[in-house]
Amino acid sequence: MKISVIGAGGVGGYFGGRLALAGNKVNFLARGAHLEAIQKNGLVVKSGNGEFFIKPANASNSYASIEGADLVMVCTKAWQVKEVAREIAPFLNAETMVMPLQNGVTAADELMEYIDRSHIIGGLCRIFSKIEAPGVIHHFGAEPTIIFSELDNSHTDRTAWLKYTFEMAGFKNIWADDIQSELWKKFLMICSSGLLAVTGTTYGSLRSAAETREMLFGTFTEVYNVALAAGVKMPVDIVEKTMQAVDSFPADSTSSLTRDVLEGRPSEIEYQNGTVVRLGEKFGVETPVNRYIFESILPREKSARSK
Repeated sequence: MKISVIGAGGVGGYFGGRLALAGNKVNFLARGAHLEAIQKNGLVVKSGNGEFFIKPANASNSYASIEGADLVMVCTKAWQVKEVAREIAPFLNAETMVMPLQNGVTAADELMEYIDRSHIIGGLCRIFSKIEAPGVIHHFGAEPTIIFSELDNSHTDRTAWLKYTFEMAGFKNIWADDIQSELWKKFLMICSSGLLAVTGTTYGSLRSAAETREMLFGTFTEVYNVALAAGVKMPVDIVEKTMQAVDSFPADSTSSLTRDVLEGRPSEIEYQNGTVVRLGEKFGVETPVNRYIFESILPREKSARSK
């Protein structure tokens, strides 16, 4: 399969690397020192599952490089999706699949502002990973997993092809029965990232203090209530199961949003807690904890985006 990975960070670098290692023709779209390192030295992926190298690794900073791709994996930040959609639209052929792997629940809709719905595969991933150094990806937590489906949840020949391709690449993958439910279950969990940023702490500290643990539970409960109001089917015990999942995370772990906020970079806060607030207003659901998180981070967010 010919695959283009837009954004060769923790997500795109890991999954794209595994797909390249399995023999697929993978092109990474990256920029800056990270791109230069990949072009010069290849891509290094460090993981408890085994370190591996992709050399030579095909990488560029041109959207034209996706032309002819069977699959485009959009692995950028959520706030970059619209720009990506606009840029890649001219280079898609009739059969190209486009799979977003962002945190949040709006990526497919934003892609469809520029790309026909027929191209879109619903997708999400589970992984703790980051760029450790230019050309080096570090996977440090969670079993790397991609969950995917047609947007209407049908099983098709092309999603069967994806299933086979992911199986051959050796990472866990799940052909979802209800992709919206899967997206919202992950969304519920990642909305804890904003609370990590507000408190400037780790999952271990956040879950250990009674006060912040209560806020964590409130964050999740509000997301659950908004999901139900939006017509999404959610397990009745999802809040409790998500709390259990948080309890299993490495104590010193944080999130990409947390690191972005604390290091003064633009973050996905509008696509996480901000989306909960916006949809809560739309469906008449109160979201006081998510609103507190969102509005507390806004000054830093505005400062980061003004640079």
